[in-house]
Amino acid sequence: MNGREYAKRLRHQFELLNPRPDWAQHALQTPARKKRKVSEDARPDADDLSGGDMAADEDVPSVAPLSKLLQTAESLVRSSGPGAGKKRKLSPEVVDIQRTKDIAGTQPSGITSLSFHPQLPLLLSSGPSSTLYLHHISPSPPAPTPNPLLTSLHIRGTPLSTTAFHPTDSRIFLSARRRYFHVWNLSTGRVEKVARVYGQQHEQRSMENFKLSPDGKHMALLGSARKGGGVINILSAATLQWTTQVRIESRGGIADFAWWRDGKGLCIAGKSGEITEWSIYSQSLVARWQDEGAVGTTTLALGGQHELVKSLIGTDRWVVIGSSSGIVNIYDRRAWLTDAQTPTNQRSQPIPFEPKPTRTLDHLTTPISHLHFSPDGQVLAVASKWKRDAMRLVHLPSCTVFKNWPTASTPLGRITGVAFADGGIVGEEGNVHCVLAVANEQGKIRLWEIR
Repeated sequence: MNGREYAKRLRHQFELLNPRPDWAQHALQTPARKKRKVSEDARPDADDLSGGDMAADEDVPSVAPLSKLLQTAESLVRSSGPGAGKKRKLSPEVVDIQRTKDIAGTQPSGITSLSFHPQLPLLLSSGPSSTLYLHHISPSPPAPTPNPLLTSLHIRGTPLSTTAFHPTDSRIFLSARRRYFHVWNLSTGRVEKVARVYGQQHEQRSMENFKLSPDGKHMALLGSARKGGGVINILSAATLQWTTQVRIESRGGIADFAWWRDGKGLCIAGKSGEITEWSIYSQSLVARWQDEGAVGTTTLALGGQHELVKSLIGTDRWVVIGSSSGIVNIYDRRAWLTDAQTPTNQRSQPIPFEPKPTRTLDHLTTPISHLHFSPDGQVLAVASKWKRDAMRLVHLPSCTVFKNWPTASTPLGRITGVAFADGGIVGEEGNVHCVLAVANEQGKIRLWEIR
């Protein structure tokens, strides 16, 4: 068939699954001569698309319907707030997990970044194909296609490495192994390019690794590694301007870092196992400790929440550290802070310099690449992308690995992305189910419900 007939059939198939967007309806009503003139005037120059910038004429029209969808569609409002469902404690050793409908289709490359929206049932995924995908998580919708694709955004020449929702507003942050990153505002459809961190160009030659603070106030960028230590630049998430910097001493540089739950500081892991706790308000080092038996630290994660009021290192209960040998150490931070009788000014730091891990896991034999906590802190996902089906789920606070999942027939593949849905889904019996998403290097995303 020719191109005209092919486009006609694609349009017909799209309208069977999705309502016709407003911009398409308006374009069909525009006279052909006027339509041709508008398209010629809107065509950008070649200079505007050089250097990896986005093709605005292709991406911006698809953003406007999404902004209306986010503002008006009641189907996107997650009904798992206070009183909407009951959260029960999980029992150790055996987990009640059920596979749901996968994300339809296969992306053109491996998925390196995967995350859920903090309030809405939206899943964000991206990879080296330079395209960002936004899916509506609805495993059992009335529409023929479950978990439909809402929109996508392609940024030419930018193989995306990290993408994330802003915790409190409608922006999405995108970065790659480039000297710039993009910010996509879903409510307005505008895409902003941030080309440099002023004053820190020599130490910020790549913006591929970043993390947004849970309170939405700051953005932490991992700087270029230097001999004997590492650098993290802190930007204001509102103005995107540089505010401060963290320098640590660690052989080989920084392996990974994570924000405290309250957004008041960072936990930074060096590649040789040195862990640094840094407060953003005092802009000083709060504590420094050594991971037991560290051999090539690869990743770090914080999760759970403790009820202790006086804490100099945030309110996260668990800190988990993975290594290149496949060993995972789990530490209980609440145990470090229970000695409330000792005044803070009489202690050198709130953490022992060489603490003992609560539990050491040795179930995987390849380097740990992913550590993720469920929103309530009851489940820890441990995965390695270097071996097929290398994943385990850990129950907390017992720190035991679930025996019944994954099985030999669980289709995981080489895992490149793991994410838990904040808030979960309310089941028919009134309990809140946690959604687990797993992406692999084949470009597939599979979903499970932890009941």
